[in-house]
Amino acid sequence: MDKLLKPALAELIGTFLLTFIGAGAGALAGVNGGGIVAVALAHGVALMVIIYAFGSISGAHVNPAVTTSLALTGKIDWARAAAYIVAQLLGAVIAAFLLAYVVGASGDVGGLGATVGGLTTSDPVKTMVVEAVLTFFLVTAVFASGVANKNGNMAGVAIGFVLLMDILMGGALTGASMNPARTFGPALATGHLEYWWMYIVGPVVGGAVAAFLYDRAFLKD
Repeated sequence: MDKLLKPALAELIGTFLLTFIGAGAGALAGVNGGGIVAVALAHGVALMVIIYAFGSISGAHVNPAVTTSLALTGKIDWARAAAYIVAQLLGAVIAAFLLAYVVGASGDVGGLGATVGGLTTSDPVKTMVVEAVLTFFLVTAVFASGVANKNGNMAGVAIGFVLLMDILMGGALTGASMNPARTFGPALATGHLEYWWMYIVGPVVGGAVAAFLYDRAFLKD
């Protein structure tokens, strides 16, 4: 149990950090004037820190789509994946409710740094396509830098910059979640879970495609 508890706790803390910093930057973007650039930087830098802090403990997935992709390709077992996903969702929920207490939750669909963009409420299919493509890039970076270890100690930087890049491109369209847990926390705290399913389907499908492609094309002999 100890072998599973420690990495699950790392995933909980890591996802808490990512959600609190990322959603917090989103919630305060209008106040500090940083806009999408500030939000992208907050997420990218937070993920870099998380990878270097917890990578050696749990792998620093902090994302159910990443965890599912690794499980589907046999990089981790499903028991570990389930524990990670529960921890990730719990970490995101704690972060979102703490953030709601600190800055206040308006109850709007896009409130509390929720991952909502122009397509979210108008076109579910396009929302899922964008999320799938963005997550494809993110999981490809995870496999190239983390699984294949092609970037060595620079893995955190590479993965963090891909997240930053994705948010700069997709933030206005879908909120650029790529992470069902990151979406779940603020959605639950604001009472708007009606769009969450799109942020499960898109990232999980995009991540799975990236994982299978990279695993078969670049990792298999």
